[in-house]
Amino acid sequence: MFLPPEEQLELIKFATVDFISDGDFLKKLKKSFEKKMPLNIKFVGDRNRAVIHIGHRVVINKLKTLQDLGHHIQFLIGDFTALIGDPSGRNSTRPILTREEIEENAKTYATQIFKILDPEKTEIVYNSNWLLKLTSIDFIRLSAKYTVARMLERDDFTKRYKSNIPISIHEFMYPLCQGYDSVALQSDLELGGTDQKFNLLVGRDLQSSYGFEPQCILTMPILEGLDGVHKMSKSLDNYISVNESPTEMFGKTMRISDELMFRYYELLTSMTPTQLLSLKQDVEEKRKHPREVKVHLAKTLVARFHSQSAAQNAEDEFNRIFVEKGMPDNIEEYKIAAQLQIGLVQLMTQSGLTSSNGEATRLILGGGVQLNQQKIADPKLKIDLAVGDHFIIKAGKKKFIKIVVT
Repeated sequence: MFLPPEEQLELIKFATVDFISDGDFLKKLKKSFEKKMPLNIKFVGDRNRAVIHIGHRVVINKLKTLQDLGHHIQFLIGDFTALIGDPSGRNSTRPILTREEIEENAKTYATQIFKILDPEKTEIVYNSNWLLKLTSIDFIRLSAKYTVARMLERDDFTKRYKSNIPISIHEFMYPLCQGYDSVALQSDLELGGTDQKFNLLVGRDLQSSYGFEPQCILTMPILEGLDGVHKMSKSLDNYISVNESPTEMFGKTMRISDELMFRYYELLTSMTPTQLLSLKQDVEEKRKHPREVKVHLAKTLVARFHSQSAAQNAEDEFNRIFVEKGMPDNIEEYKIAAQLQIGLVQLMTQSGLTSSNGEATRLILGGGVQLNQQKIADPKLKIDLAVGDHFIIKAGKKKFIKIVVT
């Protein structure tokens, strides 16, 4: 059952960056509503990525909204372009993958996105199905539909050109191939991150040049990581993986700031604009405590990727460790490589918990140090560090550090 077009458009536009254009898309929605025919929604999955974090969920969450509204999701794997390599946002080219690597990454990626999307209502398509059928003449004719000047409007290409960094001809073919995907799929709307806007526009232009009604494009914002400053990234270690345990996922969510949690609600949940505004007002007017709202967010995320029971167990475990034992919700983490033994005094100083070994020793002798809620009396204590271990050290009344062994 489709909602009226105007109501659909309001839900689809919520928490987006670019929408080109909402007027054109409203016309598509009205036609879809009248004919009771779903629209084709295109999204290009990253066949280079084997593991995704919840920052990638921002776009996928919008796909879920469109899917719930009754539209047809076309989840495209760019296996053709993966075989020849394509441009990245890092001013270089991505590595050329083997067929086996592409298939394995696609399988892993699909497993993770189906924690959000309904696999029965999602069509996975591979662009090799039509791009491999194009002849050399077809590719030359395709390249004739775009100029070098237009290609250099892409931000990455512009920077590389001005910096005299080489740009291979095949890199120009990637946005053309991705644009041709929209022609082959006859997509009505294509979604992507803000860094994909150029490629999405190429698809819109190529559809027009081939005589089709151009797709609309929608870009989603980049989600900030746990630090609230930089984008969520594995390399910056400020991310939450969709494959993390319920306990880790819950605990990491509880570390974000009160301000950032509303951003997460906006981009990662199915909350409507009206509901989000009401929630913010409840916190501002002290009808709800920020911690209560953050706990609900953490449980929502855990339930989405695991289960309701797992979410409840994660909350119980969090309360047992942090609430009942009087620990703060936000404990700084210190990562250390696995090793046979390290002195507790050395670890406290190395992690920044104390300013010197002398201070650490005095605290221990004075009974002011706890390891996982157990008071430590021996300043000569040695600890074995195995990969995957994690424990909490308390120094004095208010200083905590979480040690994570990698």
